[in-house]
Amino acid sequence: MTTIRSVFDGVPAPRTVVLRQPLPGDLGWVVQRHGALYAAEYGLDATFEALVARIVADYATAHDPRTEAGWIAEIDGTPVGSIFCVAAGDGVAKLRLLFVEPSARGAGVGRALVQECVRFAKRVGYREMVLYTHDVLTAARRLYEQAGFELESATPASVYGVDVVEEQWRLSLA
Repeated sequence: MTTIRSVFDGVPAPRTVVLRQPLPGDLGWVVQRHGALYAAEYGLDATFEALVARIVADYATAHDPRTEAGWIAEIDGTPVGSIFCVAAGDGVAKLRLLFVEPSARGAGVGRALVQECVRFAKRVGYREMVLYTHDVLTAARRLYEQAGFELESATPASVYGVDVVEEQWRLSLA
């Protein structure tokens, strides 16, 4: 009935974001979507997709479920986002592979993923969380700022076939 009303009223039905652990096939989806979308939106080449594949492969083969986790965001049963929390050593967690499908942007997917990742890192006892991103990822950067991350460094670089500004961010979890 909600769907019917939204069609007749011209108001979109609310979309419920569900976060879940990765299932078989999801990790390949994470690699494929990162590669395809970042090439289309930012001109990154296949070396970026290779980096994502290495991160995902390391997670799949060696993560410790007590201190590392990944999430897939779904709307209406369709994967629309991802994020991972991995150990960076010495009480530090690393936020990795935040991704939100263009069709799901603005629905709170990115915010939900970042919040869950930070909550997990706190719950398992990390004292800090770090992340690496590029300055052109303005929506993601905004989410990081809202979550309390602080920009530590910004360095021009030529990576993945493009010129970027690499950024390192840090969040105290204490």
